[in-house]
Amino acid sequence: MSIPLKNLTTTKRKHPPLLSVYGTAGIGKTTLAAEFPSPLYLFTEGEEPPTDIELTTLTNENGEPKPIESYTEILDVFEQLLTEDHDFKTVIIDSLDSFEKMVWAYTCEQKGGAREGWDTIDSNDKGSPTAFGKGYLAADEYWNDYISAVRALARNGIHVVQLIHSEAKKWEDPVVDAYMRYKPNLQDRAMKLIKDKSDALLFISKRTSVKQVDKGFGKKESKVEGMSGSERVIFTDERAGFHAKNRLNMPPSIPYRKGSGFDELSKYFYSPNNDNSSLESGEPA
Repeated sequence: MSIPLKNLTTTKRKHPPLLSVYGTAGIGKTTLAAEFPSPLYLFTEGEEPPTDIELTTLTNENGEPKPIESYTEILDVFEQLLTEDHDFKTVIIDSLDSFEKMVWAYTCEQKGGAREGWDTIDSNDKGSPTAFGKGYLAADEYWNDYISAVRALARNGIHVVQLIHSEAKKWEDPVVDAYMRYKPNLQDRAMKLIKDKSDALLFISKRTSVKQVDKGFGKKESKVEGMSGSERVIFTDERAGFHAKNRLNMPPSIPYRKGSGFDELSKYFYSPNNDNSSLESGEPA
């Protein structure tokens, strides 16, 4: 069935972006996410909010904070957010790299478990169904279901902030010699999926400078100096030293000061009073 060209219209996305934020431990990822409006904090085992921030989270039968413990549990929370009345305007997932292990466990379970050779997501055993990366390939199905769910939250007006730890890994650049760069601490297939489907992959780091130090006898040495703790920066554009991206027409870097992070970022989000031309529906998804 053909669609008449006279039926065309113009449109742009009118909902919050799906964000992924990563950086080294203690750099301020959770602090930044907590600045978003009316957040629900979904944390995995081993994660917890900063001591100076109060965040609403799930509780167990004793009224104690309860971590997300399975793949299906987080999808169940998402379904409730989509179908029930609530006052939350933001969902924080902390951390996505810990949740990844739940994706792996669920993938193995759905594919038959240990009885069918799915006792681990990646095996070196000859003939294993998960050998040669086939387990990670199978996990794509469940990652995509997760991504569909968080994008549905965003379409329903809920900010989604996915927190990820970082790792420094050698980057095999086809143009120059290999070098180290920061990346989200996710398996490569998952990292590409999250990067592709996020409206912004933001890297938080401290601003650094390189100073030439005189060592005497005409010799100089380059010394990297970290700036003060308040000199944190949100990088939005990819550089040699780290992965990053955004579809929101953000500048390459945004200074991050505690208490003003959301205000700075939200300048580039859609709002009725913010005609952000970068949110045209023609942007790739």
